[in-house]
Amino acid sequence: MLNKADIEKYFIAEKHESLLFLILGLFAVLLSLIFYFGVKINIAKGAAIPLLLFGLIQASVGYTVYQRSDDQRINNVYAYDMNPVQLKTGELSRIRKVNRNFTRYRLIEAGGIIAGIILALVFYKNPDKQFWVGLGIALALMSAELFVADFIASKRAMRYMHLLENFSGKTESMHP
Repeated sequence: MLNKADIEKYFIAEKHESLLFLILGLFAVLLSLIFYFGVKINIAKGAAIPLLLFGLIQASVGYTVYQRSDDQRINNVYAYDMNPVQLKTGELSRIRKVNRNFTRYRLIEAGGIIAGIILALVFYKNPDKQFWVGLGIALALMSAELFVADFIASKRAMRYMHLLENFSGKTESMHP
């Protein structure tokens, strides 16, 4: 049964993961700049592109989720006692959408892993195409990192969704 501690636990874990996501995204952006401007080999220049693009997305998403997690936690803990119908309907609808999005993201990320591996394998023996090798390796690695992060987050979100689905809409026991 859902209780306030479950809500707290979900949003605190989401906040911690989003902070890590933000830090890793900023690190990827920094690494991309070093690779592009500081390293004079084509493989690094190719790797800089996915590092920059994925890093910016990752940092942006991490920051956004980090910023909103506390408000969502507070609002949903409040709704548990004061507006359980809103918790049951509004939050359940939101988390279902989140879970559908995780499925889409993982499909895209799996495609990035495959595309990156293919690029790296097709061009790895050609010295004139090392840019594409770097791009492929970084694309595969960044996609894999995002895939793992989204897999972990989706498991947490699925558990939370199931708790919400079983929530009666009435104040339930505070004990887990």
